[in-house]
Amino acid sequence: MDLVGIIVWLVIGGVVGWLASLVMRTDAQQGILLNIVVGIVGAFIGGLIFSGGSINQGLSVYSFVVSLLGAIILLAIVNLVRRGSVR
Repeated sequence: MDLVGIIVWLVIGGVVGWLASLVMRTDAQQGILLNIVVGIVGAFIGGLIFSGGSINQGLSVYSFVVSLLGAIILLAIVNLVRRGSVR
């Protein structure tokens, strides 16, 4: 993976993580670094659940949505473990 690919990966991961945190109402608790981590891990989870199509395989609307859904699922699991409820 080249440097441009890594930068795009980080930017898209940050956007996906930020949008997922807005949906799950955890944005006030997260900074930019955690948003990037949530976006990248969410892309991986979404790729596993929806059999490919995450931002790791290339950028498209489908891959963006799959990554966003994976990040939302990740935040829901974290909320469930930390608070005992999804939200």
